[in-house]
This record gives sequence, C-alpha cells and structure tokens, in this order.
Amino acid sequence: MGLLKKGIWLYILLLMFEGALRKWGLPALAAPLLIVRDPVAIALLFVSAKHGLFPSNNYVWTMILVAILAFFIAITIGHGSLTVAVYGTRILILHFPLMFLIGKIFDHDDVIKVGKFMLYLSIPMLLLIAVQFYSPQSALVNRGVGGDIQGGGFAGALGFFRPPGTFSFTSGNTQFWSVVGVFVTYFWLNNSGVNKILLIAATFCVIASIPLSISRTLIFQIVITVTFALLSVSRSPKHLGQMLGGLVLVIIAVALLNNFSFFQQASEALVTRYSAASDSEGGLEGTLGNRFLGGLLGALQQDNQPFFGYGIGMGTNVGARLLTGNVDSFLIAEEDWGRLVGELGRIMGIIVIVLRVWFCVRAAWLSYKQLTQHNVLPWIILSMAFVFIAQSQWAQPTTLGFSTLIGGLLIASLKTYMPEAEAEEDQE
Repeated sequence: MGLLKKGIWLYILLLMFEGALRKWGLPALAAPLLIVRDPVAIALLFVSAKHGLFPSNNYVWTMILVAILAFFIAITIGHGSLTVAVYGTRILILHFPLMFLIGKIFDHDDVIKVGKFMLYLSIPMLLLIAVQFYSPQSALVNRGVGGDIQGGGFAGALGFFRPPGTFSFTSGNTQFWSVVGVFVTYFWLNNSGVNKILLIAATFCVIASIPLSISRTLIFQIVITVTFALLSVSRSPKHLGQMLGGLVLVIIAVALLNNFSFFQQASEALVTRYSAASDSEGGLEGTLGNRFLGGLLGALQQDNQPFFGYGIGMGTNVGARLLTGNVDSFLIAEEDWGRLVGELGRIMGIIVIVLRVWFCVRAAWLSYKQLTQHNVLPWIILSMAFVFIAQSQWAQPTTLGFSTLIGGLLIASLKTYMPEAEAEEDQE
C-alpha cells in the first residue's frame, strides 16, 4: 500500500512539472516526456494487480473491453496505424482504471495532503504566471515545448498572452488553478487542519490568478465551486461562519489587489477577452451551450462517419501528427464527445460517454448523501470533477492527468464515511 501511495504521488508530481521538463529541463526529450506518466500508470496497475488491489468494477472492465475492441478495429478497418491506436487506447486502458486505483489506495487524509500541497504550490505558481504574463514570448520563462523561442503562451487580449505556468499549454494552468480553487474553498469550510496564513495566501493567489490567466473557463469553474459551497451551507449550517469569513477575505483581497497596476492591467485584459468571446458566441448562454451541450449535439449529428469510426487515437493531436504531419487542426472534432464518436463509432463512442456521465451522476448522488452527513469534501471536489470527468478533452495528456487525479480524489473522499464494501459496491 505504501509503495502504491508513493507511485500516485509521483504521478501527481509529474503532472505538475512534466511541462517544465519539456520546456526548460529536458527540451530535447520533449516528445517522449509527453507520456512520461504512462509508465507510472502501468507500474501502479501492475503492482495493484499483483497484490490483489486492482480496481475491479463495471466501469473499469467495460472501458477496457471497449478499448480492446477499438484497438483491433482501428488497425484493421480504421486508420491502420499501430502507433496511433496504442496512443489512443492508453487513455481508456491505463488512466481511467488508475482513477479508481487512486480512489481505492488513497484515504481522507491523503486527499487533504494533496490539497495542502496544492495550496503550497499555488504561491510560486502565481509568481511564475505573473512573470510570464508581463514578459515577452521570447523570454526564457515563456519558452515553449522543446525550448521553442516563439513562446508557450496563447493569445489573450490587449497584447497579453495567457501564461502556461509549469505546464506545456495554457489549459494546464487553468486546470491547476481550478483544483487549487476547490481546496481553498473546502479549507474555508473546514479549516481546522490547515495553516491559516497558508490558506489566506492561497486565497489571494487564486483571486490574482483569474485575471492573469485570462481564462473564461477558470471563471466558470470558480463560480461553480463557490455555488457548490453555498449549497453545502444550506445542508450543513455549521459551515456558515467559515463561509462568511472566506467571502469577507475575498472582498478584502479584491479591494487590496485592485490597488496594484499588475492586477488592474490583467483584469482589463480579462474583461476585454471575455466580452469579445461572449459577443462572438452569443453571450453567456451561447458560451455555455457551445461548450457543454454543443459537444453532444455535434457528436450525434455527424451522419457521414463510418459505423465503427475512423479508429481510436485519430482524433488526438499526436494521432494527427503521426497520420498527417500536421497538428494545427483536429482530424475529427475538438470537443471530446465528438472525438469519441468519430474515433469509436456511434455505439462504442456513446458507451464511453454514458459511462463517464453515469459515473458523475452516481458520484453526485453519493456526494450529496455525504453532505447530509456533514462530509463536505466530496461535494466540493464534485464541483470540478463532474464536468471534467464527463466531457473534458482526454485526448490532451495534461487534461487527462487532471481528470484522473480529481476523479481519484473524489472516490477517495467518498469512501471515508462509509464501510469499504459499501463504497466499492456504490462505485459499481
């Protein structure tokens, strides 16, 4: 058990810093480092199976069966590339089971340790993205993958670029701060086991990260997490005092930060970016519709696809590079549900989508039950995990890693307040 926990922590550390290795540490090895967590996942699953701890449930075995069928279909009647098929299959056959293994090996204390680690990491991460935000893309701090001097940022607004932090791309930075926001919110509801100065500092960091990231996704996620926290207070009034204390600090933090030019400029860039994007997508309703409903509708409306799909892995950026030499366009679809249906065909694609959504629905029900028993942790983690596991872009390795991590932490937080046998039964 101890070895498996160390392996999970290695997976977490690589998730946080693999981008730094690809950009600054070992840029010559940027390509293989893209999947540096895969050997860790393989080792964890192998050791768990050897000791009778492999996560055996309907979710895992159904996903493995789909992955195996999709692999052989891809190399026979699909795109025909063994490498692309292997790359696509690893998503379902390695990282999805690993999510359940994390939930099985970790306990409540481990989840709290991860949360505290994220709080500590938020301080240097904020300093890094602030320097990246105000530095030219040619600066060392903004080097892209493989040491690319054109920079790793992504166009934001008013001449500023969205910073990637230690990650390969800006989406990793957004996902990191989403996780930090989850744990900052939780620790304000239950702050008995966390250093108050650290919590206050991390709260300031989350607030400052929102304009510096120039990310609408981060805004949506923080709003969702705060909404979940407010709902939790209605079911557990004893957290009302802590929640009000956190909200007061947020107001003070915004007022203080607004006196600094770096925060004002970043906020102006964020507002400009938000307004321009919302106008093009038809406002908030259009943005939410395109992001959360458009993926499903787009997946089901594609009538010209092969019955068994184009082949697993083809819809990933790596698959596009290997098959065409070009990564600037999506061969199938940008949204993950569209990619799944395009790669696997309607039947298997929808099976994977339903598995992901049903897991989230089931987890939501269990989290609510725990909330009524005054265990608020899974409910707050669910605020990020629900949408993330249901439809985030698993084709992107960093996103896949964060989904695996947040899903595992959710499962671990759920099993703490119920007998182990009942927890495993509910996961099935």
